[in-house]
Amino acid sequence: MAVELKLGRFKPADKGQMELYLRWLDRHERAVGEEPPLGIILCADKNDEQVELLELGETGIHVAEYLTVLPPREQLASRLHAAIDAARARTPTS
Repeated sequence: MAVELKLGRFKPADKGQMELYLRWLDRHERAVGEEPPLGIILCADKNDEQVELLELGETGIHVAEYLTVLPPREQLASRLHAAIDAARARTPTS
């Protein structure tokens, strides 16, 4: 797994840089039987539509925002519930 911390906003070029890291890990560090490496890009801000258009999930790259200041409790609760709902919507039911 490769984790990269960006101080600013996510840029499409960050995808290419992470792909390089993942290819290196795949070639030099991946053991027989292991799954391909995953990449996580942590950034201060991102454009969800831009991330979706780049189809990063298909490449094993994920982008997440970090908080530099804790938001008000209500906003934090709202974002948490929205993230849970989005995860449930993506999870197939049996």
